[in-house]
Amino acid sequence: MTRLAVAAVLPLAVMSGMSSSAAARSAVAPHLHPLPGTHCTAFPANNVWHASVKGLPVNSRSAEWVRNIGRSDYLHPDFGPSYGAQPVPYGIPISYVGAGHPKVRVHFYYGSESDHVRYPLGGNVKIEYGSDRHAIVVDSATCRLYETYDTHHKNGRWTAGSGATWSLSSNKLRKRGWTSADAAGLPIMPGLLRWDEVKRGYVDHAIRFTAPETSRHFIWPARHEAGSKSSRTFPPMGARFRLKAGFNISRFRPDVQVVLRAMKTYGLILADNGSPWYFQGDQSTRWPDEFIAQLKEIPARAFQAVDESSLEVSPGSGQAR
Repeated sequence: MTRLAVAAVLPLAVMSGMSSSAAARSAVAPHLHPLPGTHCTAFPANNVWHASVKGLPVNSRSAEWVRNIGRSDYLHPDFGPSYGAQPVPYGIPISYVGAGHPKVRVHFYYGSESDHVRYPLGGNVKIEYGSDRHAIVVDSATCRLYETYDTHHKNGRWTAGSGATWSLSSNKLRKRGWTSADAAGLPIMPGLLRWDEVKRGYVDHAIRFTAPETSRHFIWPARHEAGSKSSRTFPPMGARFRLKAGFNISRFRPDVQVVLRAMKTYGLILADNGSPWYFQGDQSTRWPDEFIAQLKEIPARAFQAVDESSLEVSPGSGQAR
């Protein structure tokens, strides 16, 4: 939301006795729906994942970053039917566990940057199929998120490349320079497109995506880099892109329009190295074939990088103005 729009609601807030700062926060916060089957939201409403980027200026590096990711490419939904290429649909599964679910010790090979707590892993927790083997688990009793990368269970022992945990009611970021289950040091779950929200008709967050080559630095809200390029003409982890306001979405299916409106409002956040313009969603058998096909028609040249530095309240917090 632009500053003008925020200012327009302040008099009503002042009349009701709300402070100006609280009024501004309530004005920009979207209405969040809880995660399926829980009372938990994917972080607070004023978290950067839920921040509108509609009114932000274009980043001065936008043209270079789009070109170096792949300007002639198209979006690619990295989820949906696998058509027999693998035994489960494409996508990153989200598992939900309740109170009393057993927690296990996990041995990490990036141990110095992992959270050494017990993780709620087990036979009822799905692990992403393929090389990354992410495990994404929401404890619905405590509203705590647990994520691991390269997750394995062998001979009664759990191992992973890295692991991280967050309180879903907090905006606290990881330590600066620390990875997570993602290269950018961010949580994966809040950036996944989910079928339940698309079906509902409103996506209230930015979407995680990948780029083949990134620079050796990161910008807020990212906490870590995994780049191979010293040049700043390549995008850093944490870079935010939005679908241009003038891109015509009227010819697309209604459910595709839901996603495209989110890309105009909340955008995409660069979170890992991978294929160009691949954006991630949850593993589900419900994604329609034509929905996936139409998302592949969106050209990369329809995106621009934004300067999100004005959203930052504190370097160690994901709270956004």
